[in-house]
Amino acid sequence: MADALTNGSSNVVTQVLADLGPVLTGERDLRSTAIAALQMVLSAAHASSGALFRFQDKPAMLASIAHSGFALFPQTAVFPLLPKHIHALNHASGAQRLCKDRCDTFLSSTGNVSGVWFHCIAPLRVRGKLIGALLLGEREGGAEYSADLLAQIGQLAPYIALAIFNHQLITSLEERTKENLRLIASVHSFWEDALLAFAATIDVKHVNMHGHSLRVGRYSAGMAETLGMNVSEITELRAAGYLHDIGKVTVDKHIFTKPGALAPAEFQEMADHTVEGHRIVSTVQFPWPNIPEVVRSHHERADGSGYPDHLHSDEVSVPVKVVAVADCFDAMLSERPYRKKRTLGETAAELSWLAPAKMDADVVHALLVQLRRDAARLIAPQRPWGSVDERPRRPFLDSSVPCNISPTDIDHLVSELNRRVNHGRTYSA
Repeated sequence: MADALTNGSSNVVTQVLADLGPVLTGERDLRSTAIAALQMVLSAAHASSGALFRFQDKPAMLASIAHSGFALFPQTAVFPLLPKHIHALNHASGAQRLCKDRCDTFLSSTGNVSGVWFHCIAPLRVRGKLIGALLLGEREGGAEYSADLLAQIGQLAPYIALAIFNHQLITSLEERTKENLRLIASVHSFWEDALLAFAATIDVKHVNMHGHSLRVGRYSAGMAETLGMNVSEITELRAAGYLHDIGKVTVDKHIFTKPGALAPAEFQEMADHTVEGHRIVSTVQFPWPNIPEVVRSHHERADGSGYPDHLHSDEVSVPVKVVAVADCFDAMLSERPYRKKRTLGETAAELSWLAPAKMDADVVHALLVQLRRDAARLIAPQRPWGSVDERPRRPFLDSSVPCNISPTDIDHLVSELNRRVNHGRTYSA
């Protein structure tokens, strides 16, 4: 990769990103990520020194987060910024050459490092917002930063900017919630932050939809746990639940508020959210392979009566079946313009009776296991706990849903479900 940005290949940026991508999206702290990314860019550009800076606006300055190749460098180097510097950084078109006469355009002379140390600057921006800057020093042998090299560095800059932005978002979440940084890093990964934002955006069409995608992700993950899936599979089911309705961003808002039955054209537009969603997510390379199938097929039913492809149970994957049950479960518990919400008991009974004809029996069974755990927790005596393993489990149900069903009622539903599918399993929570 050392010659990647200077060998004239048409695929050089792709080559560098192939190596840089895992560094930027890995679960590291900001400093480790910045150092690793900086060293890779320096090697690719044949630059002997450089530094990564992040922008902070109170007061306005660039503050270093990584550096390499300098004999002397402050623990944190800073460039205080005037409005003219911020304007130049916000409006620069890609990476720029720096020389003694041009330094003042982008950098102040009142910091604790000198701008003349650097020969190239690439502003780092996300959605037009200044995040920081990549500054590179002299190249090996005194070579210049050619226009082609500047263009390629400019193409890499948005990816580095997004990584810094994501780390700053994680830090902000940690400060607000006052959780341990290690916990934040493990829970709020690069993808998790993005998907949570998408889930909230998907549900803005109508007040009754608010929180639906987040809850479907939660319920999907809970059932995946009961089904014995591993941590990676559980994470995938949570992500699939967050994104299952992403195609609804293309549906006319008035359809969500219509109190009566939909006209055929309206129903088709609503049904097409599965196809539109599949088209959207198919353009994204997720770390989980089943996302596109879940988005397209979560309205398929075991008997082939669903849409859009009228698939049967043996034609869809387990993640599809899990999200289908989670989606129906939350929808039944939620108010809709055309019907009242059902109680938890009514919902559990209806989903149970839909298996195995419409819904997968194993997945519905997993749902009932989780509901019974919640119900039993409410009537069990509170016991003290000491170790991490003894801490109470997180409730399966969202806090907005009262758990007003008894373990005995759930046992009866499971017994009837087992009788219908004739699997002969015994039920345990």
